[in-house]
Amino acid sequence: MPTAPFYPIVYIRGYAGTQGEVEDTVADPYMGFNLGATKIRQKWTQEITRHVFESPVIRLMKDHDYRDVYEGGEELPVEEEPPDRAIYIYRYYEPVSRDLGSGQRPEMESYAEGLHDFIEQIRDHYCGPADNQDAERKQAREEFRVHIVAHSMGGLIARCYLQNVCRKKGIRPPVDRVVTYATPHGGIDFRVVGNVPSFFSRNNVDNFNRRRMREYLAIQDDDTPVTALDGAFPPERFHCLVGTNHRDYTAAQGVSRRAVGSMSDGLVRIQNAVVDRAPRAFMHRAHSGHYGIVNSEEGYQNLRRFLFGDVRVDVRLAFDEITLPPQVARRKEDGHQIRASYHVETVVRVRGERTSLHRRTTEDESALFVDYDRYVKGEKSSYLASIFLMDAARINRRRRSLGFSVDLRVLVPEYVVDGRWFRRDHFEGGYLFREKLNLDLTLDDEDTKLRWGLDTATPNRSSRTAEMQKRDDQYTFSIPVEQNTRPGLKGHLIVTASAHE
Repeated sequence: MPTAPFYPIVYIRGYAGTQGEVEDTVADPYMGFNLGATKIRQKWTQEITRHVFESPVIRLMKDHDYRDVYEGGEELPVEEEPPDRAIYIYRYYEPVSRDLGSGQRPEMESYAEGLHDFIEQIRDHYCGPADNQDAERKQAREEFRVHIVAHSMGGLIARCYLQNVCRKKGIRPPVDRVVTYATPHGGIDFRVVGNVPSFFSRNNVDNFNRRRMREYLAIQDDDTPVTALDGAFPPERFHCLVGTNHRDYTAAQGVSRRAVGSMSDGLVRIQNAVVDRAPRAFMHRAHSGHYGIVNSEEGYQNLRRFLFGDVRVDVRLAFDEITLPPQVARRKEDGHQIRASYHVETVVRVRGERTSLHRRTTEDESALFVDYDRYVKGEKSSYLASIFLMDAARINRRRRSLGFSVDLRVLVPEYVVDGRWFRRDHFEGGYLFREKLNLDLTLDDEDTKLRWGLDTATPNRSSRTAEMQKRDDQYTFSIPVEQNTRPGLKGHLIVTASAHE
């Protein structure tokens, strides 16, 4: 029997638009999960760097002893013993193939029903059929779990299964964790027409229309957003990987990236790629292709840490005070209307890895916006990132701590006074705060602590101990963040750590 956290992985690929794409998809045993890459973009310069990423399938096999379930030209052969750590491909496009099926496209609900049957078939293979009266087998079936990993529309199939099919059947889904790459949880929006029209149903494109999504996700309450799991699955066990590189999405000769625009992966806008209250990680990758999010080192590192990691860390930035330039401050005191939006850049890296786990920058057109008016009204804390870490003993037995860094930058905004840009003393590209914080976390019932250091003072080292508060099973640490200038800011980084079980 599989044991936690190394449950069988069920991969669900994304949308295939044309019949040719369907046939190419079904001709691939791994339906794209085996695609690797050798090219990455270097920040804003667009310089190409060689980096070999073998593919998620190969890396899961090399790093975590997973294997596929194909044997003798068959999938799930009954006479074969299933592997302890297995990768399954949900081949939902086979019925759509003219060679292997009818060539007709079913509705989303049918894909989700098929996923239910597929997972039950996997459970039968490990635990025996449901009508087996053996008590030990029954318990094994109740405890059995899979992980779901899905790309693009595959994530919507997973949600339809969790939110619609399982609810109608009155069953608890045997799913431990879900990871989605670039899934349009909030639909697909184009700059000119907005949300994909519901009447545009060719090849099931209306699956990305929010009205249609409410139907197959079984969201009844109009006040519940389409991005909500609606109580069907714990959001903390659902991780959203978000792409931010729209320039390198080349599908349809680049028509999609031009229609969707920046702040997207070329097809899915950033704001639509997340599930409410679920952790998420941003990376400068396109929706698919040579620079795609699935075939990326960043995506894989987030995937394996979420599935197999032990610790969850959430990072927020709390603003205690934001000061204005003296001239702007005087105008505010005189009753003039002040407008400003602050770009907050965040890059999170893990000790010993070359790639970042999370990246939001202005260079990538993905930085977080913090509105000055919102701060004045009392909303002084902003969510930055969630990261997952693996037990230090598994990485380096001589170290008990988990090391990571947060590169934090807050840019000087363009101040607007009474509707006009205040250009006096403005230099483009200035920062209110810019620092790399090095963090060492030890999560232990008897000795939990977070040590930190500023890279400008102690490069790549942490020498101070953060203030800590414990509530239930969560540890919250506070690190001062301040720039005593005008303009400037005072605040603190809030780091919350808990076991990821």
